[in-house]
Amino acid sequence: MTGSNKPKYRPVIEEAPPPSPAIHGRGASWSPANRFEKLHVDLGDVDVVQIDQEREQPSSAAATYAVPGERPRRATQYFRDGTKTIISRNNSPDVGFETSVNPYRGCEHGCIYCYARPTHEYLGFSAGLDFESKIMVKTEAAELLRSELESPRWKPQVLVMSGVTDPYQPVEKKLRITRGCLEVLAEFRNPVAIITKNRLVTRDLDLLCELAGFGAAAVNVSVTSLDPKLQRVLEPRTSSPEARLDAINQLRAAGVPTGVMVAPIIPGLTDHEVPKILKACAQAGAQFAGYTIVRLPWAVAPLFEHWLEEHFPDRKEKVLGRIRDLRGNDRLNNSQWHLRMTGEGIFAEQIASLFEIGCRRTGIGERPKLSTASFRRQKEQLDLF
Repeated sequence: MTGSNKPKYRPVIEEAPPPSPAIHGRGASWSPANRFEKLHVDLGDVDVVQIDQEREQPSSAAATYAVPGERPRRATQYFRDGTKTIISRNNSPDVGFETSVNPYRGCEHGCIYCYARPTHEYLGFSAGLDFESKIMVKTEAAELLRSELESPRWKPQVLVMSGVTDPYQPVEKKLRITRGCLEVLAEFRNPVAIITKNRLVTRDLDLLCELAGFGAAAVNVSVTSLDPKLQRVLEPRTSSPEARLDAINQLRAAGVPTGVMVAPIIPGLTDHEVPKILKACAQAGAQFAGYTIVRLPWAVAPLFEHWLEEHFPDRKEKVLGRIRDLRGNDRLNNSQWHLRMTGEGIFAEQIASLFEIGCRRTGIGERPKLSTASFRRQKEQLDLF
């Protein structure tokens, strides 16, 4: 096409729309354009409801209004992920592990700051509402994991669940894919470290205790804030702060090494809570801790800016200003190795100091080193007979 007939594509990274009512139970309230797609159709939940009302049909993409004036809920859809491998590998110097298992792609928890949101764009989805309402489910995860651990090419090492999205998001209660993977890991006695925001992890105490008996299990419960009101809009479908503290208590009482990830720390919004979080988690039984600074890659930056305008307009400029200072050169994100997790400058130093002092005062130590000494394969067991 030439001249005026040539279609005009929307930019890859667009500005957020004007503030609008939040969607009940969702972190994002819009879907920014996918940076890999030339064409973007912006059809919001309100549009879908209006169309369906005209047809006198209920919408599958929206439910009833939870609060007058609030935008409708978007129902979650699940899609089968036909992946042929389950163990992911990375060589990042900023991440303390090399291999991980992610039973799900996308995450219904809906944490607005989630650095994993842009990964949904590889699937043709949006990093916004699609990320938290269109979930890819790896139904064959346990079988794939067994096959990969049985292979002589597998060198026993710590597997992290999950390196990207939460292995205990709401649908796990029904599908039990994460539990299936833990059953395989317990069978092979392969060490596993879990990161989650959901108390559902306590459902699998039997398997975690079995692995812990071989020095092969640890759980990191992520706590961003102790304020339940903030948690409900920041991480809408996660367990409450009280429930996460209870999870730490249950895990430690059962003998499973347990720590807290104070992550992400959002300057100007949650950074002042660091000492309180560490104290509360230590009292609940946390033995070790870690932290990261909020990361806003690609579409996450405009999503987060829009969220601030919706929920904390009075703090928006302060929060964004602090983040830019942490990231340097007036940017909201810096992907540079060794800086992307902790930031740089005076605010980064203050947060690091808060965290260090908080750990020292509460007696929180270093995370345990998990063991591969008890690893076994089924074929090796059969050979013994």
